[in-house]
Amino acid sequence: MSASTLEAEMDDAGEATAPAARQSATFLTFKLAGELFAIAVTSVNEIIDVIATTPVPGADPFAPALINVRGAVAPLVDVRERLRMPSGDMDGEARIIVLELPIAGESTRLGLLAEGVESVRDVALDLVDTMPELGARWPAEFIDGVAKLGDDLVILLNVETLFSPTV
Repeated sequence: MSASTLEAEMDDAGEATAPAARQSATFLTFKLAGELFAIAVTSVNEIIDVIATTPVPGADPFAPALINVRGAVAPLVDVRERLRMPSGDMDGEARIIVLELPIAGESTRLGLLAEGVESVRDVALDLVDTMPELGARWPAEFIDGVAKLGDDLVILLNVETLFSPTV
């Protein structure tokens, strides 16, 4: 068993007892403007190739278009807008992450535009740190934390605030 996923507990005499599992959560990691972000897999419905969009005149740049996902119309969001990141061209690695989220008390399907989808990763919750205020590039209300996973620094997004229509 890996020491990275299990901890040994000690009894009063200092003897090792049964190992205790660390609290963890599973995230989908994806790229935006060269940075690695993550969202809980419990919010992910599916991942699809980039499809045709229907622009919505006068729409907020955060949700500028609609997409048709298996017969259901859903807003396509570009979180780079809310995260104050530069928009860029999407290449052949770009994907749409279809999310199912409670928004304003109602289950809502939406598409998140990503420059690339990386992997599904388990993150030990004790490895998640708060985002340092000094030097943070993204608005703190949209970030749940940051985790160092191997050589990667992963920004964990807060879906409740990030996709709230009242922000």
